[in-house]
Amino acid sequence: MEVNVSQLLQASIGNTRDFSLDEPILIIDESESRVTGTLRVTKTHRGVLVQGAVETKVPMECSRCLKTFKNKLTFDVEEEYFPCLDIKSGNPLDTPDEPDSFLIDEHHILDLNEAIRQNALLAIPMKPLCRKDCAGLCQICGRDLNKAHCDCDKGIIDPRWAKLTDLVEAGKKSKKRKKETE
Repeated sequence: MEVNVSQLLQASIGNTRDFSLDEPILIIDESESRVTGTLRVTKTHRGVLVQGAVETKVPMECSRCLKTFKNKLTFDVEEEYFPCLDIKSGNPLDTPDEPDSFLIDEHHILDLNEAIRQNALLAIPMKPLCRKDCAGLCQICGRDLNKAHCDCDKGIIDPRWAKLTDLVEAGKKSKKRKKETE
């Protein structure tokens, strides 16, 4: 989404404009996601501040069952944009020292796509789930446990962990003896 802020840059500090957002934006890989929300753009002493609540759905892979699903993301955007040119004189302005700062181009247009994309990526959960009670896949046969249960023997222990099982059993016996002597 591109917004012309030439009028706002000429206004006094503290003036605002509200925008409704309902556009497809490229967030993950090659697929666009429809992004909706309301944004407020406020004139600051250095540029403009963009704030608002945004919502979208992005395709993700469930971390338990590995199915692709649309994950709903709700996040806040708060970014400051800095002009490249002085609105009154047309002279170039010094840009901030921060390397990742967002700029208003020479036509006084700010592009919200990158700020929204970055904030959406931060809102993605570390372990996305298609649903809260997702049962995942069987560790032995790989069957989707959301569709059907399997008859695999879950009692089989990886030999690399067998010594830990022995330690757990020894700890249980020790606790039992301790209670009996009390």
